[in-house]
Parts: sequence; C-alpha cells; structure tokens
Amino acid sequence: MKKTITLALLSTALIATLASCTPEVGSEEWCKNLKDKPKGDWTVNELTDFTKHCVFK
Repeated sequence: MKKTITLALLSTALIATLASCTPEVGSEEWCKNLKDKPKGDWTVNELTDFTKHCVFK
C-alpha cells in the first residue's frame, strides 16, 4: 500500500515537471516552436491556437 502511494506521488511529480517545460500556448516562444515544427505534425488544436494567437494577434 505504501509503495503504491509513493509511486503515485512520484508519477504525479514527474508529470508536473514535464508539463512545466513547455511554453504557454500563445506566447512568442510557443509560436516560434510551432513555426519550426513540420506542418504535417500539427494537431487540430495546435492549428486553431496558432491561428488565434500567432496570426490574428
């Protein structure tokens, strides 16, 4: 039981750490990163956010 709780806490901490490494959607850094990413690899959400935040500022 104690091992399961410890594993869950470590997993949560790892996910939180990895999530904090990406720039905020709509920021200059995020727009630049997406411009460098191949267009075929964009998701529909990324395309929508890019258009909203980077094209129509």
